[in-house]
Amino acid sequence: MSPHVQARVAEGDAGRPGGLFRRALRRLASSNEELEDEELQRTVRENGATPISSCADRQLVDLCGDVRTVTINPRGGKPAVEAELKDGSGSVTLVWLGRRRIPGIEPGRAIRVSGRISCAGTGQRVMFNPRYELL
Repeated sequence: MSPHVQARVAEGDAGRPGGLFRRALRRLASSNEELEDEELQRTVRENGATPISSCADRQLVDLCGDVRTVTINPRGGKPAVEAELKDGSGSVTLVWLGRRRIPGIEPGRAIRVSGRISCAGTGQRVMFNPRYELL
């Protein structure tokens, strides 16, 4: 096989006849949310992070994604910052206890977090006081 043909085969769908057309048509037919989810999932793979949807209860994980919402909710009479992190496969609520604000944690910001994830009785994933890195 010639190097040119090998390169086209390595490209996957783009190497097949109509591959570029198929991808362009798919992008036109997909919603913005689906395209954003695909981009977030690609970022997760590139950073070597764990997809949220595959996290098990009480597992130590590294996650990355975009902060969707930030709220201040008191827990037990103490302040707590809560942020929803979405990575295209699912979402997790990040909770920092005893804080009213965390500089840099704001909607639209890409972050990487590390910690132990737990699944509440409702199936909602939660991570308390994770270590974080702004991306």
